[in-house]
Amino acid sequence: MEYKTIQSNAQKSVALVAHDNMKASLIEWSNTHIEQLKNHQLYATGTTGALIAKQTGLSVSQLISGPLGGDQQIGALITEQKIDVLIFFWDPLEAQPHDPDVKALLRLAAVWNIPVACNIASADLLITSSLFGQVFARKVPDYQRYISSRT
Repeated sequence: MEYKTIQSNAQKSVALVAHDNMKASLIEWSNTHIEQLKNHQLYATGTTGALIAKQTGLSVSQLISGPLGGDQQIGALITEQKIDVLIFFWDPLEAQPHDPDVKALLRLAAVWNIPVACNIASADLLITSSLFGQVFARKVPDYQRYISSRT
């Protein structure tokens, strides 16, 4: 795959996702980092988005519930280069009925070179990075070149 470099805006589009047992941790994390998060466009799957908005006062674009397709909605936004960061507090100790959707979402984040945090420690490192609120260059697949090479 060929890659191209794009500029990420200073204002990031951040996807917030959490499995049921991790929602409280993501809400607490969001409250801890409310000053950083309020400067960015936030997206979240169903219940997670509603809870974050209610308990933090942050503006959150709410998608549908993850198991009902919200994970795929976020994946689609990633492929459209509309998501810059994925904060996904997944539960490693509980089987998820929509596990294939979760793996697909994480795969898309890797393909499109999106920074991903899967726990509090990695989310803390991401949001406190000097690059979080700045423009920075990011390599992404050059899809047009890929299509051209196939025809």
